[in-house]
Amino acid sequence: MSFSPVDSLATSGLVIVDKPSGMTSHDVVAKLRRIFGTRKIGHAGTLDPMATGVLILGIERGTKFMAHMVHETKAYTATILLGQATTTDDKEGEVLCTATPEELAGVTDAAIAQAVADLTGDILQRPASVSAIKIDGKRAHQKVRDGETFEIPPRPVRVMRFDVLEMRRNADSIELDVVVECSSGTYIRALARDLGQALQVGGHLIALRRTEVGPFSLADAKTLEQLAEQPSLLMSLDQALIRTHPVLEVTAEEAFALSQGKWLAPRKLKGVYAAVAPNGQAVALVKEQGKRLATVFVARPSTL
Repeated sequence: MSFSPVDSLATSGLVIVDKPSGMTSHDVVAKLRRIFGTRKIGHAGTLDPMATGVLILGIERGTKFMAHMVHETKAYTATILLGQATTTDDKEGEVLCTATPEELAGVTDAAIAQAVADLTGDILQRPASVSAIKIDGKRAHQKVRDGETFEIPPRPVRVMRFDVLEMRRNADSIELDVVVECSSGTYIRALARDLGQALQVGGHLIALRRTEVGPFSLADAKTLEQLAEQPSLLMSLDQALIRTHPVLEVTAEEAFALSQGKWLAPRKLKGVYAAVAPNGQAVALVKEQGKRLATVFVARPSTL
C-alpha cells in the first residue's frame, strides 16, 4: 500500500502572530477564527495581556499539533522597574511596598550586575502567584481571585542569558531594559521580582516582548491587521513538523503504517522525530518506546 500523494491538509498549519498589548491569547484566537473562518484554532505558549510578541497558533489540524509544540528555549526583551513590588510581579498588580530615594541611591551598578549574575544559569524559581500553573487541580490565578492562600513551590529553570542593555535612574525608581534567553517554564516577571528582592528595594515587570520561541522568531510573525488583509498560513503542517523536529525518512509503506497508528521496528533514535514520506509529506511524530518506534502524534491519519 503506497502513501497517498493527495494533500488532505492543505488548510492546516501554523500562524505566528505578533500579539499586541492589551489582548489575551484567547482574544487572538477569537480574532483569527473570524479571519480564517474556522473554529479550529488553538495557541501554544500563553502570553499575558500586557506582553507582546511571538504567539504560535495552529489552524485546523494544526491545533492538535499544539500539544507537541514543546520548545526548550524562549527569548524576551523586557523592562524591569526597581523600587516597587506588586501583588502580580508586574504593573497590573497592586503595589505592596515602595523603596525610598535613599534606598534606591544605595543600589549600585555593581550590585545590580551581581544580582543579575546570581539569577543567571540553573536556578530555582517560584512562579508568580497569578500564573497559570495548576495547584491541586486549580489554576493559581483562579485561586488568587477566589481569595485562597497557597504557596507555589520553586522549580528548576535555566536562564542562559540575562543582560542589562540600558539603565535609567529616576527619582523614585530604576528602570532596566534587559534581554533574557531561558528555558521553557521560566517566568520573566518572577526574575523581576527576585531581582528586586535581592537588591532589597522591590521590583516588578513593566514591559515584556517575546522575541523567540524555539525556531520561531518575530521575523516569522504577522500582525492581526496583516492577517485580516491577507489570511495565510506561515507554514503547512508538514513544514511545521519538519522545522520543529529532526527528520526520519520512511518508505511509502512505512508512512501508511504510521498513518494507521501502527509501530515500526526501532532504529536506535533518541527523542522525537518527524517521519517524512518519499513525497515530502510529514505523516507523524515518532519516538522509540521499548522495542518499537511508535507514533506520538499522527499528522496524517489514514481516516482523513
